[in-house]
Amino acid sequence: MAKHEKPSFVYVTYIATTPEKLWKALTDSTLTRQYWYGRRVASDWKVGSPVTFWYEADGGEAVSDRGIVLESDPPRRLSYTWHVEFAEELRDEHPSRVTFEIEPTGKEVKLTLIHDDFAPGSKILEGVRSGWPAILASLKTMLETGKPLTGTSAEAAAAAQAEVAARTRKA
Repeated sequence: MAKHEKPSFVYVTYIATTPEKLWKALTDSTLTRQYWYGRRVASDWKVGSPVTFWYEADGGEAVSDRGIVLESDPPRRLSYTWHVEFAEELRDEHPSRVTFEIEPTGKEVKLTLIHDDFAPGSKILEGVRSGWPAILASLKTMLETGKPLTGTSAEAAAAAQAEVAARTRKA
């Protein structure tokens, strides 16, 4: 990588679905909650509008991440800024950018995720490198089989949060 280039993460997968179903899975809160670690996305998906990711916490909901819609071209391209809210140590990082490119390829759809505009030395980039492959694999599985991967389901996220809370109480 050249010195002037900012770090980025790119992931490509092929999904046996339609562009319209994939778009809905990326933008519908009922669907994102199923495959995205219990995260519920909220936005009207108009350029300039807020994007908020919610998760269950302490008997209610808390904000996980926020952003602003940069581009919305259903069902071909969606882009928004990404700012982590759920972890205190990550809140001061500059917002990055998430872009989904959706391209029909016969009976499948090519999905390209580009997560970029990270500051050099970003701690968020480290999490992105492990998080996105799991989330997108679960999205693919859900669209092709009707069920997400168990490790990225809302139930798995709730169990992990309960485990952390139990350890915190013991300490």
